[in-house]
Amino acid sequence: MSDMGLVVVGAAGRMGQVLLRTVHAMEGVRVVGAIERTGSPHLGKDAGELTGIGIINVEITDDPLAAFAKADGVLDFTVPAATVEFAGYAAQARIAHVIGTTGCSADDDARIAAAARHATIVKSGNMSLGVNLLAVLVEKAAQALGPDDFDIEILEMHHRHKVDAPSGTALLLGEAAAHGRKIALAEKSVRVRDGHTGVRETGTIGFATLRGGSVVGDHSVILAGTGERITMSHQAEDRSIFARGAVKAALWAHGRKPGLYSMRDVLGL
Repeated sequence: MSDMGLVVVGAAGRMGQVLLRTVHAMEGVRVVGAIERTGSPHLGKDAGELTGIGIINVEITDDPLAAFAKADGVLDFTVPAATVEFAGYAAQARIAHVIGTTGCSADDDARIAAAARHATIVKSGNMSLGVNLLAVLVEKAAQALGPDDFDIEILEMHHRHKVDAPSGTALLLGEAAAHGRKIALAEKSVRVRDGHTGVRETGTIGFATLRGGSVVGDHSVILAGTGERITMSHQAEDRSIFARGAVKAALWAHGRKPGLYSMRDVLGL
């Protein structure tokens, strides 16, 4: 069987370069396309040369349609507006679309779900094995330890350049906790506390966001009871964990029927 051909969008960005290096190093996959925005100074350059892995004869372009037409899948850690557009192109090409983009609105998610009628889409707030295992544990803990006895708070920290908050991973963990409690996160989440807030409402799930430095991603889920506290944490030390997870998702999705899947599906959790 020939290697799965993958396109990396946002190829010149921090995560895009990690994805290019990861695909180049892993078995069963190869880079067949690299996309950047129109006007990028990196257009026309060889994607491998840009990332320091040597010439791979894949030119960075701003034409996703042409790149998708000769690919088996696309790896996408960009921004919501671009991801929605790429989902449409993936649907036209009938290829796998792995989405690690965070900050999507409800309308963005609806448009991605519509594209999944024709494309095999794997979308997750975090692509790492560790985080997705943590989400399963959080769900079980939230189910076992009820809201009358344990409050749930989620703390996350990322580098100074991250533009969305709470992080996609924090929301993924919040959804896991809400699912364990059989509640809707949108109705029970507390994103901001400032001033005289009054006492904590029973059954809510709180989020706290920190930004600074070069932190790749730290997440903690705290279940706070009377006289005891449980903390479950994950520290991401290298972006390559997300890239390896994304490639694993692409390989899993290759040849699978269209639909919207998660990393839990990929990992069988």
